[in-house]
Amino acid sequence: MPDKKKTRSRTKRYLLALFLLTAGSAVVGWWSLRSESERPDNPTTAQVVRRDFALTVLATGAVRPQVGAEVKVGARISGRVERLHVDIGDTVKKGQELATLEKEELQAQVALCQAELSEAEARLTAIRTERPEEIARAEAALAESQAALELAEINSRRLEDLRKKDVVHYLELDTARKELDTAKSRVKLAKAELALARMRMPDDIRVAEAQLAAKRAKLAEANARLSYATIRAPISGTVASVTTQEGETVAAGLNSPTFVTIIDLGRLQVDAFVDEVDIGKVKVEQKALFVVDAFPDREFEGRVSAIYPEAVIQDNVVNYDVVVDITSPYENLLRPEMTTNVTIFLEARRGVLAVPSKAIQRQRGANIVHVQTANGPEPRKVKVGWRENQWVEVLDGLSEGQTVYLEPPTRTEQPESQS
Repeated sequence: MPDKKKTRSRTKRYLLALFLLTAGSAVVGWWSLRSESERPDNPTTAQVVRRDFALTVLATGAVRPQVGAEVKVGARISGRVERLHVDIGDTVKKGQELATLEKEELQAQVALCQAELSEAEARLTAIRTERPEEIARAEAALAESQAALELAEINSRRLEDLRKKDVVHYLELDTARKELDTAKSRVKLAKAELALARMRMPDDIRVAEAQLAAKRAKLAEANARLSYATIRAPISGTVASVTTQEGETVAAGLNSPTFVTIIDLGRLQVDAFVDEVDIGKVKVEQKALFVVDAFPDREFEGRVSAIYPEAVIQDNVVNYDVVVDITSPYENLLRPEMTTNVTIFLEARRGVLAVPSKAIQRQRGANIVHVQTANGPEPRKVKVGWRENQWVEVLDGLSEGQTVYLEPPTRTEQPESQS
């Protein structure tokens, strides 16, 4: 009995070893056949066919306010904030009062400028009234001096005649002649004073008018500074942030202190960042669709309106900012900084030659495709165009119906020079 058990045990071990050996041989044979079929000496092939390319460009981006749709409202003057009339989330209209600064000093400055203006106006009025009176007095003085001159001339001629007749003494004649010279000097002086009065009047008026204009400008400046104490909304929109509170003192310097930030939620756009590989295909007016994480089941339509010329480089990746205007209704749905997934629809190409992308290899800076010929694989230089999934457009170098290898054969003939 023990011998029979030992014999059966040895038989089982022998059969198990034989089974394992057979199975191993089968696996090795299958692997050899599989490897043989996948060797480069027996590569798979594909034909050059015509396809329709309906290309799209995928990009990520964010919802942003349009240019001018986000405004940081600040103060142009320094002062203490007396009242703040809005809070975050409030809807405001253009021109609505947002905040008020203290006004006492500004109002006093306006009153001072107003008084100086009134003084200048009174001075101009006085000049316009007094200067004609001065001219009239100068004219009267001239007429009086001219009359005295005529009288002195008559008296001098009479005494000269009487002296010839030896009726009067030389002393009386000399006195008459002196009075004549004095009368002539007075006429000359009266004429000069009249000319001066006439010349001074327009000059005085011009100076007074210039002073009046300066006072008016100073008053306008004071009123403008007073108006700066009332902060008003430059656009209609929603208050996004409030950075200054009542009671705080603001100092206006090179950078105006910001009170609130207003965003017009009705003027939003999408900034899509397109990879440098695809940016050459994107054109203005192309249609676009995008979704946001907040509404994943809803698509919004858009249109490419601008492409920024300067690249945005982040983590050594070059992208370009493509602006997409939103054409779908989005009121109360979209908000700034929402992440977007954008699809830009490019120009469709119909019936173009195409090969699988695996058939194209880069060799020495050129695109090479190995074509199946009667003499074996033949390398060809090709010019490629657009790519769509696993297909590549061929612009030059191949004809429809030719067979190409999807992997380069191990034994190839030397390529002929082709352009």
